[in-house]
Amino acid sequence: MNKRQQNLHEIIIAEYIKTAEPVSSKFISQAGNFDLSSATIRNEMAELEDQGYIFHPHTSAGRVPTEKGYRFFVENYIADFALNKRAKDCLDKVLKPLKYFEPQAVKELAKEMAELSGGAVLIAFSDNNFYYTGLANLFSQPEFIEHRLVASLSRVIDHLDRVINKIYKEIDSEVKIDIGRRNPFAQDCSSVLTRFQCQKQAGILGILGPIRMDYKNNAGLVGYSRQLIENLGSR
Repeated sequence: MNKRQQNLHEIIIAEYIKTAEPVSSKFISQAGNFDLSSATIRNEMAELEDQGYIFHPHTSAGRVPTEKGYRFFVENYIADFALNKRAKDCLDKVLKPLKYFEPQAVKELAKEMAELSGGAVLIAFSDNNFYYTGLANLFSQPEFIEHRLVASLSRVIDHLDRVINKIYKEIDSEVKIDIGRRNPFAQDCSSVLTRFQCQKQAGILGILGPIRMDYKNNAGLVGYSRQLIENLGSR
């Protein structure tokens, strides 16, 4: 992928994450700071499609990112997982007043994360003691208008204990992003997971959302929330 294609690809990804609508060459020519003709933009988009980074839904003139396209975006365009101040303030008010680790307070933190991410949030205190919230947020995403996706993810949730048992010891303290078929929950979703350690309490924390999730924001939420939990152990 050349530099011009990278710039086009980044615009397509960012706009699709924001709107869930296929992105057209006309939009790019109007929104991007490109000294390119519409025909050149269309040709470059066709190249990106041939390389497998975007695809062309039959019902639209625009393009949509593929799993490969999202992976390239996460690996190349997100330099850090810094979280904005508003989100930090929302999370701070839940845990910063505390002096000790309290599972109920961590559950409240999960609820705040779910609101800020628009996804479902999972916290596991052990491989058989876990809590999740935010399913209403997740199922309100445009992708889940399709009954098949709702049914598929609902089956995973019904057997979530199996997934937790499988991944509990595999997740480390790095923020891990798994997209689509590579994530342990459902192939039509993505997950952002990490492990926390506070005093004698260890666990995993993460967000489950559509493949069209805001990866930078959600990775920032997971990383900052882990930091807040672990800071309880140093007070």
